[in-house]
Amino acid sequence: MSKLATIPPITEPTEDTIISVRDLKVHFPVRKGTIFEKTVGHVKAVDGVSFNIWRGETLGLVGESGCGKTTIGRCLLKLEAPTGGKIHYEGTDITHLDASGAASYRSQVQAVFQDPFSSLNPRMSVGDIIAEPILIHDRATRFPERAQRVKELLNLCGLPLNLADRYPHEMSGGQRQRVGIARALALRPEFIVCDEAVSALDVSIQAQIIRLLEDLRQEFGLTYLFIGHDLSVVRHICHRVAVMYLGKIVEIGDTDAIFSDPKHPYTRALLDAVPVPDPEIEQQRPHAYITGEVPSPTNPPSGCVFHPRCPKVQDGCRSVAPTTIVTADGRKVACSYA
Repeated sequence: MSKLATIPPITEPTEDTIISVRDLKVHFPVRKGTIFEKTVGHVKAVDGVSFNIWRGETLGLVGESGCGKTTIGRCLLKLEAPTGGKIHYEGTDITHLDASGAASYRSQVQAVFQDPFSSLNPRMSVGDIIAEPILIHDRATRFPERAQRVKELLNLCGLPLNLADRYPHEMSGGQRQRVGIARALALRPEFIVCDEAVSALDVSIQAQIIRLLEDLRQEFGLTYLFIGHDLSVVRHICHRVAVMYLGKIVEIGDTDAIFSDPKHPYTRALLDAVPVPDPEIEQQRPHAYITGEVPSPTNPPSGCVFHPRCPKVQDGCRSVAPTTIVTADGRKVACSYA
């Protein structure tokens, strides 16, 4: 039995929106020239994305490398400035906050990064790493208060208290990721962006970290954006899934519904690419292979961006952008022929 199969079932979130993204665009300029640079094009990393994240849920964001997943996460963390569109946090537009407003927002929104080694300062002890956000945001000015909070966070994340005096290189990858989670919890945030948070870990350690994230979500009412490419992990931890392709969301909806009956051809192809452990079933089941390469984001195709690789392409797909339809189970699918 898979280690992931032992993870307890997730509880239902509310439909109270905590994050609202509307027509988000992030276009990076492409410049040429050594002395007199000029812009010759734009990389459309994110191109008109809209979605909501409900309070208390885990929303998965999946897709091929380069589709714009991490760029969306960076925008929500205010590490990247959008080219267009709006991001609202609890009804407040955070797209163009001043310095004080950004500091207040960042105390409520934290991140757990992919590489648990490079995301930790090797010159700082674990205690100092966890206490740093508390010190920056003036949550506890006295050392004994910070030290007590560090002990609480270490215990909460399943780490021994004596790790506070150690350094990142003295710990395993799973322990380092737990330190990263403890640091993210230091300011008692409401929303956490998990950017490939378990992809660098062994499968058994992945299951432990997923269980920890889910336990913390239930205990503290946290909300996650879980960016990943391992669909088996996404299926176990996420309430809803948004599937991205070339800077656009092509399907978003309930996790079980998407995995059991994908509507968009790209979603179906992604799921068909996941191997089944039983070789006899794997050999007999149908596959929807995707041919060709992902088009360049500097010059995306007209009409539906997936039409050059779609096995169900129609004449209208090449010239007309697809209409987003809402299925009977509430899913949104960007395909006119779903």
